[in-house]
Amino acid sequence: MPRLRPAPSAAAESPALLPKRDLAFAWTLMVLLAALAWVLTAAQARGMGVGPGTMGMTLPLFLLLWLVMMVAMMFPSVAPVAITWAHAIGRQSSGWRRAVRTTEFVSGYLLVWTAFGLVAYGLLTLTADVVQEHETAGRWIGAGVFLVAGLQQLGPLKGVCLRHCRSPMYQLLQYARFRPRLRDLRVGAHHGLYCLGCCWGLMIVLIPLGVMNVAAMAGVAAVIFLEKLWRHGPWLGRALGIAFVVLAVLAPFQEWLLPGLGTDGTPMDQMMSGWTG
Repeated sequence: MPRLRPAPSAAAESPALLPKRDLAFAWTLMVLLAALAWVLTAAQARGMGVGPGTMGMTLPLFLLLWLVMMVAMMFPSVAPVAITWAHAIGRQSSGWRRAVRTTEFVSGYLLVWTAFGLVAYGLLTLTADVVQEHETAGRWIGAGVFLVAGLQQLGPLKGVCLRHCRSPMYQLLQYARFRPRLRDLRVGAHHGLYCLGCCWGLMIVLIPLGVMNVAAMAGVAAVIFLEKLWRHGPWLGRALGIAFVVLAVLAPFQEWLLPGLGTDGTPMDQMMSGWTG
C-alpha cells in the first residue's frame, strides 16, 4: 500500500530569517524607495500653501500624493515585515508568480492607507470649510485633534496594534496559516490595518500642522519608525501622547502651534526659511 505524504504544515511555509547579505540588499531597496518618495513629496510640497484643507487638490490627485507620502513615511517602519514576507514568497515562488504575489502584498497594505486617505480628504475638506466660515474655529479644531491624538497614543488600541507591529516574526508565522487564496493580498491588508490602528493618531496631527508640511511629516515618520523598531518605542509613544494632551491645552491660545489651520496659506519655502532664518 503506497505511503501517503503528509500535507505541508504552516511551519514548512513560514518565513525564515534572511542571510545578512540579502537582508542588507532588501533594507537598501526599501530605504531607496522611501527616499525617492520623500523627494517627490518635497517637490510637490514646495510652493504649496501650509493651510487648512486639501489646498485645492482634487480627490484623485490627493490620493496619488497621499500614497507617495505613505511610501515615504511608512516603508522604513514596515520593512521588517515586508522583507521577511517577501523572502517567504521567494522560497515558494519564482519568476512572474513571485512578482504577482509580492505586488499583492504591497497592494493590500497600500489599499488600507488609501481608504484612510479617503477619510483624511473628507476631514480636510470639512476643516477648510469650517475655518473659512469661522476663522477662530481653527484653534478649537486643532485642540480637539491634539486631544484625540493624545488619547489614542495612551489608549489600549494603540498598545495592541503596536505590539503586533513590534513582533513581526510571530505575526508572520500566523499569516502562514492563512488560506492560499489571495493570501498575500490579505496579509498585506491585515498588517496594514494594524499599522493604521497604531498610527492614525499620529497621522491626524497633520491637520493642525499642515498636511503638506514636510517637516511635520518627517517628524511623524521618525516617531513611527522609533515606536516600532526602538526598544523604548512604547515609552516614546506614551510620552508623545502626554505631549499631545499638553498641546491640546495650549492650542486655543497659541496659534503658532497650528500652521495647518491658518488662513494665510504660507508657502513651504517661505515657512522653512522663516524657521531657519
